[in-house]
Amino acid sequence: MSVTSRYREAWESFWREAPGEQGAVFWDAEPALTAGPHLALFDAHLADPGLPMVDLGCGNGTQTRFLADRFRHVLGADLSAAALDHARQADPAGQATYRLFDAGEKSEAETLHAELGDANVYMRGVLHQAESDDRQPMVDGIATLVGERGRVFLVELSESAKPVLMGLAQHPTGPPPKLAPIFRHGIAPGEVADDAMPEYLRAAGLTVLASGELPLVTTEYGPDGTRIELPSKWVVAGRTA
Repeated sequence: MSVTSRYREAWESFWREAPGEQGAVFWDAEPALTAGPHLALFDAHLADPGLPMVDLGCGNGTQTRFLADRFRHVLGADLSAAALDHARQADPAGQATYRLFDAGEKSEAETLHAELGDANVYMRGVLHQAESDDRQPMVDGIATLVGERGRVFLVELSESAKPVLMGLAQHPTGPPPKLAPIFRHGIAPGEVADDAMPEYLRAAGLTVLASGELPLVTTEYGPDGTRIELPSKWVVAGRTA
């Protein structure tokens, strides 16, 4: 089961319009505030740090390049060709490799696993953007990539993030400039129940090894001048003997 053409085209149009510089997109915060803290949590649960690392939903590759400084083989994967164009342009030295990839398509996940072997997977704030019917197939695809030895670190908006986003979108002066394109391109965030992510993982045959809460830092600022941070939950999962 692959993503809908409407969903894919929404992301293509978003990334075709997005500026090229780092930080110009709502969620494109510097790694010191995003993948850095996440990796500090993920490291303790990696059964094999030498496995390839897949940054799933890599977008323009800001976090991918951070991961490539710390792991031997890093692959940035995204379903938007325009996003991958940004990622490759920002990585002229080829620190990482990049691939067009639909995690919800079983055959694509199986093909990538056959090429890489078991992998560790990092995915930040992607699941809530998927159509509800695509979420379990996406997590099933992650489980295929993880295999027997890999681990996955998922970060997802908490239920309490949606009213924050809606409040920003409906502000009398309009949504913040970096949030507006998300709604304009029809990729307004959905809602994933707080207890749904562990259930998706269990249904895919993975065991939750650790979990917690952290703010998801954005690049945008509210009307009061403070940086917008959205409540989020994180989970580490993998197969256990």
